[in-house]
Amino acid sequence: MNGRMLRWLLPVFGGALLVAFWYALRHVFGQPAWLLPMPHEILDALGRERALIGAAAWQTTQSALLGFLSAAAGGLLCALLLASSRPVRLAFYPYLLILQMTPVIVLAPFIVLWADRGVASIVIVTFIVSFFPVVVNTTHGMVSTDRGLVELFDVCNANRVQRIFLLHLPFAMPFYFAGLRIAATLAPIGTIFAEYVTGSIAGGTGGLGFLASVFNQRQMRPELLAVAVTSCVLGFVFLAVISIVNRLLLRRWHASVSPTET
Repeated sequence: MNGRMLRWLLPVFGGALLVAFWYALRHVFGQPAWLLPMPHEILDALGRERALIGAAAWQTTQSALLGFLSAAAGGLLCALLLASSRPVRLAFYPYLLILQMTPVIVLAPFIVLWADRGVASIVIVTFIVSFFPVVVNTTHGMVSTDRGLVELFDVCNANRVQRIFLLHLPFAMPFYFAGLRIAATLAPIGTIFAEYVTGSIAGGTGGLGFLASVFNQRQMRPELLAVAVTSCVLGFVFLAVISIVNRLLLRRWHASVSPTET
């Protein structure tokens, strides 16, 4: 059995064990049905509510994508600024840490006051959640540029702009995509949380977060977990797209993407 097949089979085997343990909790340990819906009940709920969940997932996808793309662009620009000057980095980096360490649930009421309920507030929350990993990883990559390459640019009398865009930024691309992969998994979570806290029924339907709130209030447990499954699928899609873009852009010139990497 080759390594590629093993990489597919082991997750399937692990998932089968988890599902078996899930059923055992219900039937062996006597967990009540309302407390622990079974996988087949969740799939049934997903089928029954597919139209409602599908519409909510589409709205969540749009908000998550806007927040994620804003974080990807804003994080790159901020990293360029921080990496270009050590005094700037020392002056502002601690405040980025403060922003990251401030609970979003504390910021959410202020965001609603500033931007009102709806898509704008949701996108802002998603941006805040996704922004930090992009900035940190990209900045770290730019300031960790190989010293030999830096000395080579010194010998060639490269100016600051040439150093940034021809050396530091290309060197940091794997770090940038590493930050994007983290942000891609956080963006749907941030969006759903924002919809749960600050969202509304904009455009005739709420997002997954708003739908989760409705299902929770009605104690519809299988439907609530169906929303969780949909959220996981959305996160995997975001992550897969970023991984594919990363491979397409870097595979021909950077050692971080080897021919055998998936």
